[in-house]
Amino acid sequence: MTKILLVEDNEMNRDMLSRRLLRKGFEMVIAVDGAQGVEMANSERPDLILMDMSLPEIDGWEATRLIKSNDHLKHTPIIALTAHAMPSDKQNALDAGCDDYDTKPVELPRLLDKMAQLLNAND
Repeated sequence: MTKILLVEDNEMNRDMLSRRLLRKGFEMVIAVDGAQGVEMANSERPDLILMDMSLPEIDGWEATRLIKSNDHLKHTPIIALTAHAMPSDKQNALDAGCDDYDTKPVELPRLLDKMAQLLNAND
């Protein structure tokens, strides 16, 4: 089963997205801030990370940089999830090491397509 780490501080977003992904057959692990996201990426070794960018403790950009600097995790795909929808926001997420970018509110079919592309690229 494909393991997804969802790093999201908003309880409603976390609950909604994790339940939808569970129904699609993914195993879900959840972190509620950037620091916990980095810790859980190390301990859980997910197949893919969904990273909110506006997080407490450590923001999503810094959490992504820390995860990608780890030799064991540098190939783990990370999709930035953010309400920031300006072109510069996408570029900032990619510059931090995210492999893709998606805006909130999440459109599940679009997100699933992006997840499938990144997961299949790692096979």
